[in-house]
Formats: sequence, C-alpha cells, structure tokens
Amino acid sequence: MSVTVRVDLNSAVVTYRPAAGEERSVTAQEATPNGLFGSYPWRTFRSHDGQKHYSGTYWSSTLGDHVIYESRLELANLIAADFDPHVERIAAQPFLLTAEVESKPRRHILDYIWGTDRDPVVVDVVRRERLSRSNIQFLCEWTRIAAESMGWRYLVACEPDPVWLANIRYLAGYRREWLLNQEVLHDIRASRLRFAGMSVAETESLCSTPKHFVRPVLMHMLWCHDYICDLAQPLRPATVLEVPP
Repeated sequence: MSVTVRVDLNSAVVTYRPAAGEERSVTAQEATPNGLFGSYPWRTFRSHDGQKHYSGTYWSSTLGDHVIYESRLELANLIAADFDPHVERIAAQPFLLTAEVESKPRRHILDYIWGTDRDPVVVDVVRRERLSRSNIQFLCEWTRIAAESMGWRYLVACEPDPVWLANIRYLAGYRREWLLNQEVLHDIRASRLRFAGMSVAETESLCSTPKHFVRPVLMHMLWCHDYICDLAQPLRPATVLEVPP
C-alpha cells in the first residue's frame, strides 16, 4: 500500500464477543489471540430479496465445526485457510477494531483471524480490483498498523489463482475422513511410500480394492497433505503423487 497513515495506537481498542449477547472491550495491547479465536462472530447473516452477497456456513476440517462467510470470495479464502497445514484455528468476524486515525475515530470489523495462538493472522478479504481505491487503501493501512502493533500479522486476501482454487475446492469434497472406506485409508496410508512418484491412475491400478474406494482416499490424502502434487495444474488421473519432504 502506498498510503501514509497516522494511527494513535494508544487509542486502539479491540471489542469482541466471548459469548452470544456479550461484549468485552480491551486495549489492543491487552488483546490475546486465544480469546479472539473463541469469540462469537460480530455480525449475524443479513438476508433479503435480491441481495448481492452470497453468505453461508462452511464445515472446516481444521476445526471440526462450521465457520460463517458472507461472500463467495470469503468462502474461497476460507477453504484455502482450511487447506493450509499451518492453520490450526479459524474464527470469522472475530472483533471490532476502533482507533483514532488521522485525528478521527475509525472502526472496522475484521473478516477472519486464523493461524495459531503463537502466529495469528488477521484477515480482510477484498476483491483485487477494489485495492486501487483510496478509501480501501486507507482502511487496510491503518488496520495493518494496528494489527502489527499487537505483534500479529495482517493479510489482505484477494482472489486465489483459479486453477489452484478449483483443485482445492475439489479436494475439499473429500475432507470428511469418516465418509471414506476406513480399511482402504489405513492400507494406503501404511504403504504411502510405495506409491510415491506414481500417478493417481497407476496407484488405483495397483490396488486390489475397486477404484471407487481408492480415489476418494487418494483425494483425502492430498487434502491432508499425506501426499502432495502440483496444484498449479488441473487434477487428473495422470497427476503424480509425491510424499512431502
């Protein structure tokens, strides 16, 4: 961001909801990731005829629970966070940030906080074309300054690469482990080195189990990073499976 913004960090306050119908405010320096990861979403769903936003809930394999989103772009980035092995916790609309910015009071609700208690990332989801607007640059810059003053990282999440996103959306369909054939899952996990360097199709042909049991297991193992592959290319039977280093 090519914007210079003056933020009175002593005025920065974080307000969150530790329980439904309850609000708690602390100075930015007193806020803890653990409290925010456990917070209730700041907003409830807005629903009306002809609304432009696409909202809903997504079942996160990271949490084993549902997380809300208010747009398709938020959903795309939520799936990306769920796929990220470094993300251990996720919370939507975790807090309201207020501060005196350029001598005026400002307020902003963050879209997400994700990561870990040791390395939290506060996230604003913004369409890439909007980043050229001065008001968006101003908002993101003062939010970044406030977040980094707390020792947290700040991320402006835009549209992911479309091929990569299509791949992880597909893999996300196999994220629920209990829906898989558990015997096949156990056998392939126990011998995953045997199939390293082979394609999905080759692996299926070497398994005595029918393909319709094997492929869901392989896709789940890609989701869980038991196997990795080149997600910059469309997934297909010729996709090569590798074991992560």
